Amino acid sequence: MKGRKIYNRIAVLRQEREISRKDLAEAVGVNFQTVGYLEREDYNPSLDLAFRISEYFGFPVEFIFSVEPLKPMSEVLQEQQKRDR
Repeated sequence: MKGRKIYNRIAVLRQEREISRKDLAEAVGVNFQTVGYLEREDYNPSLDLAFRISEYFGFPVEFIFSVEPLKPMSEVLQEQQKRDR
């Protein structure tokens, strides 16, 4: 059975925090090329790696990873602001 594609926000989160692929890779215990594969969605992370990445960024795993295309973060923030009003 072919696995599902996993979408993610790794590149956006990494760029917002000005973290290099190498620094993220070292922090979560993978090769820097693995971070590139994940960002391009060429590779699905293991469950353990997904949790390590979510813990590193301090967000729930479902905020960073999804089986459906993710909305841009600006859209997510706008929706949240509307709910908070």
